[in-house]
Amino acid sequence: MTMDRISALRNVEEALRAFEDGEADLATTEKRVVGVLRTYATDFEGEESLFRATAPDAAAGAVVVAPSAHAAAERIVSLRDLDCDRDEVDIEHV
Repeated sequence: MTMDRISALRNVEEALRAFEDGEADLATTEKRVVGVLRTYATDFEGEESLFRATAPDAAAGAVVVAPSAHAAAERIVSLRDLDCDRDEVDIEHV
């Protein structure tokens, strides 16, 4: 079962409400929100796909939504403010 955007937002809202009501501490709230985001990202469905950078080290681990590996590399170079070309970023489809 995939998590759509509305479900993800509701889950984040529930986590925030629990934090505000004193039912959860900050660390627990962060874990819940990160969990929601990771679930949403791994279940992502759309015309674009998820891509992860594997190198160089400054980019490794970055995951973005993009229409192609080249576009993903460009986004990662821009988002991480890397001093390299997109061709120097190794990308894998997630």
